[in-house]
Amino acid sequence: MVVLSVTGIRKLYGGTVAVDDVSFQVGRGEIVGLLGPNGAGKTTTINMILGVLAPTAGSIRIDSLDLEAHRRDALARTNFAAVYAPLPGNLTVAQNLRFFGMLYGVRHLGERIDALLSDFALTGFRDTKCGVLSSGEQTRVALAKAMLNRPRLLLLDEPTASLDPATARELRTSIRAFAVSSATGVLWTSHNMYEVADVCDRVLFLSRGRILLEGNPKTLPAEHGKETLEDLFVTVAREPLTLQS
Repeated sequence: MVVLSVTGIRKLYGGTVAVDDVSFQVGRGEIVGLLGPNGAGKTTTINMILGVLAPTAGSIRIDSLDLEAHRRDALARTNFAAVYAPLPGNLTVAQNLRFFGMLYGVRHLGERIDALLSDFALTGFRDTKCGVLSSGEQTRVALAKAMLNRPRLLLLDEPTASLDPATARELRTSIRAFAVSSATGVLWTSHNMYEVADVCDRVLFLSRGRILLEGNPKTLPAEHGKETLEDLFVTVAREPLTLQS
């Protein structure tokens, strides 16, 4: 029941190693946090999974399909949302969802758009151009877009960064319910450790392009002598060598 299998991926930029022999899996219905300080290799890893970057070595399988050999079919089972990838601002909310829905070949697209507008409290913004929405509203549209094709693999990069705490909690609940009901695997990056502990089943800590730690976010800090996940994150960022066995 594995939806994402990453095996020994490396990414080199000239003589610089950005990602070094990273392997992990994400199961169906599982939410896995990909954590680490800036420069740890998170974005590079996500871009390789999305097919934006080609690994220097290693392999990626999405829903049992090798990404290199079956790129189109593998990516058709994937979607993502990221704060650094806003939707076209000159299109309305509905136009954006229709455009991306057509790209993904979503069946009964009109019904799917109506359902997502309702789920993400966007019905009143149907005909509003995305460029004039608040950052929080744009985030909700991006999440609606990410669920259009009912992906097997959902990649979320800081998905609630622009939301107030109450809305962020509601969306975490919605994403959790979607993952479970659709058997979708979710790879989630965030710098909000309280959010990660609340939503993720498992976390991976990257440091200098390698996976340094892996485990349950609720028990992992104590295993390394820390009180909270945030304390552990700070140690990974500042003193990763103290955590190596």
